[in-house]
Amino acid sequence: MTIEINAKARQAQGTGASRRLRRAGNVPGIVYGGGKDAVSIELNHKELFLEFRHEAFHSSILNLNLDGKKEQVLLRDYQLHPVRNDIAHIDFQRVSATEKIHVKVPFHFVNQDIAPGVKLQHGVVNHVMTEADVSCLAKNLPEFIEVDLAELTAGHSIHLSQIKLPKGVEFVQLAHGDDAAVASIPTPRGGVASEEEAAATE
Repeated sequence: MTIEINAKARQAQGTGASRRLRRAGNVPGIVYGGGKDAVSIELNHKELFLEFRHEAFHSSILNLNLDGKKEQVLLRDYQLHPVRNDIAHIDFQRVSATEKIHVKVPFHFVNQDIAPGVKLQHGVVNHVMTEADVSCLAKNLPEFIEVDLAELTAGHSIHLSQIKLPKGVEFVQLAHGDDAAVASIPTPRGGVASEEEAAATE
């Protein structure tokens, strides 16, 4: 999925100029990094919001068309209006084809309904994490990471080390020795505790 957003450089700076931009239906922003100078930009709010509401916008490489010149960027930060929930400001970072990037990528949980811990043991899946920070080259960045719960039983967890990643992608936490739990099914009340839970209790 390729997401392209249009922007143009803005000359006027300051709070007053940003307020006028918003009243005109535009969003002030900035694009920086990639060995180039930071550039103040403005984007049409309606066009931007149509893309912003999609999950992929927050974890994918975006094509920024800035005054007719295209470059690849990542969403790095944004501010929302506290009442209207409009986008008040947005930041993009240029990406390099040869340098690894760190991006938070969402988890998509599959086969939850057929997990033995749910279907046979009447447990409930606990999503401990909904996203994780990954490191990879821009070309290898996945839109999401699939977590298969088909074998998960009550009293057990799935950890980062058990999740299959696309080639060239690694979990930042795992690389630092933190094999965090991603999802678990606690033993239902009155059920038999697993060896894993019993050991944790001891």
